[in-house]
Amino acid sequence: MEAWKLLIRSDDLGYSEAVNYGILKVMQSGISLSCGLMPNMESAKHGADLVKYLNVCVGQHTNICVGRPVSDPKEIPSLVDENGEFYSSRKFHTAKEDFVVYEEAIREVEAQLFRFRELMGRDPEYFEGHAVRSDNYRKAIRDVAAKYGLKHSEMYTRGYDTALVNQQITRRYGINNLAEDYDAVACLKETVRTTERDYPGIYVCHPGYVDAYLMKHSSLTLNRTKDAEMLCDPNVLQWLKEQKVELISYREIGNE
Repeated sequence: MEAWKLLIRSDDLGYSEAVNYGILKVMQSGISLSCGLMPNMESAKHGADLVKYLNVCVGQHTNICVGRPVSDPKEIPSLVDENGEFYSSRKFHTAKEDFVVYEEAIREVEAQLFRFRELMGRDPEYFEGHAVRSDNYRKAIRDVAAKYGLKHSEMYTRGYDTALVNQQITRRYGINNLAEDYDAVACLKETVRTTERDYPGIYVCHPGYVDAYLMKHSSLTLNRTKDAEMLCDPNVLQWLKEQKVELISYREIGNE
């Protein structure tokens, strides 16, 4: 059986210091080789400083649903509330129509790219977004990636489907990591056992530890620690090798 290429991505670097420490440990484990930085967050510099000298792939996990924008809030009124903070993901998920103004999304996505460059000293190695329901937001990410020649990874959508990294087809996998009985190891193993191996796979995780900021601002809390434990487990790494899984980063896909 030929080796199947699987990219395990760790999202939300910068969300909080506890999340950053969890992702740092994961990035040293050899299972997840790509992580996404949220440039707008207060803990983004802390996270960038932890990983910037590691030999891992760091991309931009563009975020418009938590924290404050990089842009002047007055210039992006469709994205922020009366306090100048991004609307929560709940507003996006319950909206009956797309309220994001495309030109304002472009402004913020581009501003976050410039902040990423300041924090990391280089361009992101891939470019995508923290998932919210907005076609204008998705288009803004795609168009900014094209403008600056960045490797665009289509945003995550739930379910088993395909998505492009630049022009390369990949399989994307959704996991119900908000469930109280979420078992990170079981979910990963089930995906590997049952997936079609016709394209490289992208499996998105949210590893991290827990602090007060995370508990106050995110619905995904304790289950982040399950992802962190799974991605640091040498037994999981050995099992993946036995299943003929070749672990890759964004450096190995989307280059055609």
